[in-house]
Formats: sequence, structure tokens, C-alpha cells
Amino acid sequence: MRKEEVEIKENERGWQEGMAKNITFIVTKDCQLACKYCYLIGKNEKERMTWTTAKQAIDYILDNENLFKEESVVWDFIGGEPFLEIDLIDKICDYIKIEMFRRNHHWFDSYRFSFSTNGINYDNPKVQKFIEKNIDHLSIGITIDGTKRKHDLNRIWKGNNSEERGSYDDVVRNIPLWLSQFPDASTKVTISSADIPYISESVMHLYSLGIKEVNINVVFEDVWREGDDILFEDQLIALADEIIEKEYYKNYACSFFSDSIGRPLDPDVDNQNWCGAGKMLAIDSHGNFYPCTRFAAYSLRNKRPIIIGNIEEGINQNLLRPFITLDRITQSPQKCLNCEVASGCAWCQGENYDAADTDTIYQRSTAICRMHKARVRANNYYWNKLYRKLESEGMKQ
Repeated sequence: MRKEEVEIKENERGWQEGMAKNITFIVTKDCQLACKYCYLIGKNEKERMTWTTAKQAIDYILDNENLFKEESVVWDFIGGEPFLEIDLIDKICDYIKIEMFRRNHHWFDSYRFSFSTNGINYDNPKVQKFIEKNIDHLSIGITIDGTKRKHDLNRIWKGNNSEERGSYDDVVRNIPLWLSQFPDASTKVTISSADIPYISESVMHLYSLGIKEVNINVVFEDVWREGDDILFEDQLIALADEIIEKEYYKNYACSFFSDSIGRPLDPDVDNQNWCGAGKMLAIDSHGNFYPCTRFAAYSLRNKRPIIIGNIEEGINQNLLRPFITLDRITQSPQKCLNCEVASGCAWCQGENYDAADTDTIYQRSTAICRMHKARVRANNYYWNKLYRKLESEGMKQ
């Protein structure tokens, strides 16, 4: 029995993937949490987007269809925690819908409003009213990291108390409501060095909550310690055993396992940039434009922000051009180009820039190299075991 002859759930592609412009509003830099692995190091309670700034940004974008020719659009809202600004978001979304209709814009009825939320105030009446109003054009992901032990290890409430307070209980209570509204929703799990031992049990726990798709990745920052890759591989093999033996592969997906990773890449064929920086657009509370949120000041540890324009003057194409020219070859060291398991090895353009020796965007960070290779080894184990199981079952029929 071959793979194509059996139902195997795989991770869903994003809505209109490759055809949609992603436009992100940084509506607030505030958040209830102080997650230990969060790349947003400059979160604060003061920087909030105003309606005037948001409206001017929308008008600029919709006035310049020639600059935004993608077939569809994802209007993305982030923070901090975006739902802290639900009143502003509701006003923004109403205005976007009205203006796209009034202008007969090519994005009308080909759009999504997208949110990644910590889930704490998901059941807020204003949030629920917004969801009810926009449900047909809405994508919402709640971040829950797994078991209470794993989640509370990193995703803690902010504050100056000597005793850390985890947020698991505050989030998990809203998961049933969320899944009742978005049955096929996925969650995003982040792995750092300290929580590697809890990967397998955490993915299985998320499945038990009814979440059928778990998008999971290691942090791109250089936080990895000696031996982490071995522990990582062991956890993924344990997870593979659980998924295959209990046949979760039929109805559940985990992004760590993909039959398209772990192969060499032909530079003449596979030379695209992994990251979408430059193809996206982010707007902050000051009305500045960025090629991605990771180039805003609150996302950077070591470097200055890269601003490519603003709501007054528009996008500076000369500042944007370097991002358009990015590809795998121009930024990868030779070891990455020669790597026998290169496919599926991801990178973040903002982290590349922040970790680079100079102020360049053309220096790829290789902090996750060993972790990727460990994932490939476990991925090979997963697919070999699954294929053997399917072949064996096929012979018995």
C-alpha cells in the first residue's frame, strides 16, 4: 500500500499562498505575556497605532493598485497582543471592506483578516462580536505550546513578581470556543533549548485538545547548546512512534514531518528566498513601512530598523530593491549550498540581518544547522516506518 493509496493528512497551505499580498498592522507593542523566547524585545504599553495612521496607510495602499498587483490580500494584525486593540481593529476592518467595495478594488471579496493571538482574551465580548461579523473572511491562530508544563515554561505573564505565573490555564479554557468557530484551525508551537524534552508529549496533548494541525519550529536565534540536537532527534523519533502506532497520521498533521525535506537543492532550480521579506509590508504606529515586522526596532537586538517608506511619502522602491533580489545563493555560505539535506532548512530574514557581522541582509544565519539535520534524521525515520507499516498492511489485504 503506497502513500497515495491511503489517507494521510498533511499540513494545509496558507490561504492563496503565493498569490496574496501580506500587509501587517502593528497595532500595539503591548502584551499581557513576557514569553521567554519572544523575538519582540521592545514591547511596551505606549506605542499604539492611531485610527488616523491606520486610515492613511489603508488609503495609500488602496490608492496604488499598480504597486499591489497580487490577486488577493491578507490583512494581518499583530502586537504584542493584537486583540488588546479590538476597537481599533474593528474600525480598520470595516473601513477596509467599505473602501474596497467603493473603489471596486480587485481585492474585494478576495481578502482575509489574519490574527495570531495568545488566546487570553479570545472570549471577550467585543472580540466575539468581531469574529461573528467577519467569520467568512477570518483566520485566527491561538498559540498554545503544548502541555501545561511546556507552555508555562516560557509563556508567562509579565510583571515584576518573583514567582513566575504561567498562562496555560488562561489560554486552554478558550480552545473549545476557538475550535467550535474554526474547526480546522492550526496552532503554532515554538521550541527553545529548555523545552526540548517535552516536544512529543506536547504535540500529543494538542491533538487531544482537538487541534488537528500543529505548526512547530525551533527558534532561529543562536540559543542552542551542545547535545540539543540529539535530544531533539530523540523527541521527534518518540513522536513519530506515537503518531504512526496510533494512526494519528490519518487525521492529524505536524509540520516537523514532511516528505519534501532533507534533500540537496539544485541552485539552477531551487534558488528562491525562503522568507517573504520584501514581498510583505508592515506598518507601525508611527506610520513607517517595513519589509517585514522583523525589521522594526522592537524586533531587533543589535541592529537599526530598516524602514522602506512611510504613509506620507509612500514606499521607496530603492530601499525595497535589495529585498526583491534576495535568493538562496546570494546569502548562503558554501556549506549550505553544498548541503546534502538542504531542502526544508528555513531561515528568517530579520534574524539573518540581526545576527550578521555587518549591516547586511545577505548573510544567512546558520544557528539552526544541527537542529535541522536532527529533524531530517527523525523525518527519515518517520517516513521509513510509516511506509513499512502501509506496505505491510497492503500485503495483508
